[in-house]
Amino acid sequence: MKFIVSMKWVLARMYEPDVAIVDCRFALGQPETGRQAFNESHIPGAVYFDLEQDLSSPLHEKGYGGRHPLPDVEQLVDRIRKAGISNETRIIAYDDQGGAMASRFWWLMRYLGHEQVYIMDEGFAAWQAASFPVTADVPIRIPASYSPHLQSHLLADLEEVRKASTTGSAMLIDSREYPRYLGEVEPLDKKAGHIPSAASYFWKDNLQEGSTKFKSAEELSKRFEAVSKDQDIIVYCGSGVTACPNVLALTEAGYENVKLYAGSWSDWISYEENPVATGKE
Repeated sequence: MKFIVSMKWVLARMYEPDVAIVDCRFALGQPETGRQAFNESHIPGAVYFDLEQDLSSPLHEKGYGGRHPLPDVEQLVDRIRKAGISNETRIIAYDDQGGAMASRFWWLMRYLGHEQVYIMDEGFAAWQAASFPVTADVPIRIPASYSPHLQSHLLADLEEVRKASTTGSAMLIDSREYPRYLGEVEPLDKKAGHIPSAASYFWKDNLQEGSTKFKSAEELSKRFEAVSKDQDIIVYCGSGVTACPNVLALTEAGYENVKLYAGSWSDWISYEENPVATGKE
């Protein structure tokens, strides 16, 4: 099943009654800008989901769970119901961050057991540049009933990651920029480096050069050709957000055994006993 869809695909379906469009624009470090951008202009009928208010939980005082812990399932489901989304709804998510925020929403919906959830390729700026319809109007949503069916196999816990790091029981993929993986720089977390045995696959390399458009499934297959489809794969980043576009890209390329380590690097280093690697593997 393919989850990345074109703007024209969205344009052809946006007014269909079983379609919900979700705006996920968000700028890390500037938490108000996404909602402000939505209030100014968005795809008609879209509802806004905020990375930190809707798609994450409050931070743990000791840093456990990372900088963007997964949201409480009941609270997320309540938010989904209020947005008028039911189990039968086809959902299309978009952002303006190369798919990073929309992919977090996509992964969460898949985790809840929702199959028909898609990412609009290229993002809102490209939609606007194509002169496709936009509005500042916010529709009144009629709440819907929604029942989650948790897919716990999509999530890797700390013990699984520790085991993968020491025994190779799963391949670990680090989604951050290469200098952060190497431990040369660390702008956000208190320790620099990576989880021992992890391989570096920067999430933005899923996009065509100089573009917000995803590479084709064939190009993504080539990008991950060194990764075996027969093994379990655990993907992480700094806080569990930009790992999601790598999960999406692997899924598009035909990988089935892909898990997210939601706490990611910021959770890993919150446990003093966890080892840290630097430099190339």
